[in-house]
Amino acid sequence: MEKDNKKRLMLMQEVLEKYSDEEHPITTAQIMDILDREYSMKIHRTTVGKDIAELIEMDVDVHCVRSTQNRYFIGSRYFELPELKLLVDAVASSKFITEKKSAELISKLDKFASVYQRECIKRNILTESRIKPHNERSFYIVDSINEAINKNRKVQFTYFEYDANKQKVLRNEGKPYLFSPYSLVWNGDYYYVVGYSHKHEKIGTFRVDRIDSTPEIMEETAQPMPDGFSVSEFTKTVFQMYDQERATVELVCTNEMMKVIIDRFGEDVHTEIVDDEHFKAVVEVSLSPNFFGWLFGFGDKIKLIAPQWVMEKYREMLEKELYIL
Repeated sequence: MEKDNKKRLMLMQEVLEKYSDEEHPITTAQIMDILDREYSMKIHRTTVGKDIAELIEMDVDVHCVRSTQNRYFIGSRYFELPELKLLVDAVASSKFITEKKSAELISKLDKFASVYQRECIKRNILTESRIKPHNERSFYIVDSINEAINKNRKVQFTYFEYDANKQKVLRNEGKPYLFSPYSLVWNGDYYYVVGYSHKHEKIGTFRVDRIDSTPEIMEETAQPMPDGFSVSEFTKTVFQMYDQERATVELVCTNEMMKVIIDRFGEDVHTEIVDDEHFKAVVEVSLSPNFFGWLFGFGDKIKLIAPQWVMEKYREMLEKELYIL
C-alpha cells in the first residue's frame, strides 16, 4: 500500500509539472482524467486533495486557485522559464554541439517546463544558420580531460588538421602529444584545453574538437601549474586561443573604444587618459595573426604605439599581405 501511495504521489507531481503553470491551473477532474488516460490510474476526487496537501508538506510548490472547482498549478520549478530559454538558446546556437545532440539536449530541457511553456521555448530557439560539427566524440573527450584534471594526471592524444582536400591529417607525424591539462576554456564558440605541452615545453592550448579520439589518461602526475599563472588572465591575452610570442603593448584608442577594450581584456585593464578624445591601454597579448587582424579591423580607432619591435612586426605583416594582393 505504501509503495502504491508513493507511486501515486510521484505521478501526481509529474502531472502538475507537465500540465500546469501559473497561467494554466488544472482542476481536480482534469488531474483524474490525465492519471487515468496516461497512467491507467483511477483515483477518487477526495484523494487528489489529500495527495496535493502531502506534496505541499514535502515542499513541492503547488498553488491552489480556490473557486467552485479548485484549480492547481506548480509555482517555482527547478528551472524558471527565462533560465530554460537561455539554456535552450545556448544549446541551439553552440558550434561545439552537433545538430543531433542539440535536438536531444533541448528535448531533455523541455521536460523541465509545462506543455504550454514548451511552445514558448520553441519560439525562442535561435534560427540563424550556424556551422555545426559532425563529431559527437567531443563530449567524451571533454569528459576524459575533466577526469584527468580532477585526478591531476597527464593525458596523451593525437591531434589533426585538414589538408587542401578537406582530409584529416594528423599533426606531429601522427605521434601522440603528452599534455598536462589545467583547465577547459570556452572561447570563440569552441572548447579549448589549456595546459603544459611537454613537446613544446611551455603553456599551450589545443582545440577539443581537433583532438582525434578520447585522450588516454596516464598514470604520471601532471606538470604543476607555474607559480603566478592564471588561466583567466591567459585567455584574456590570447586571441582565438592561438598562442604565440607574447608582449606588453600600448594602444591609443578613441574614447568610444573603451567598451571594446574592456570586452577583450576585462574591467581591470590598465588605461590612462591621453586627451579629451583618446585613452591609452597597456595590455599583454599573444602576437598572433589573430591579434593583428583584430587590431587592423578597428582602423585608426585603435593604434599600436609601442613597443617599436612589435610595430615593425605588424608593419611586416601588412606589407606581406599587400604584396600578396
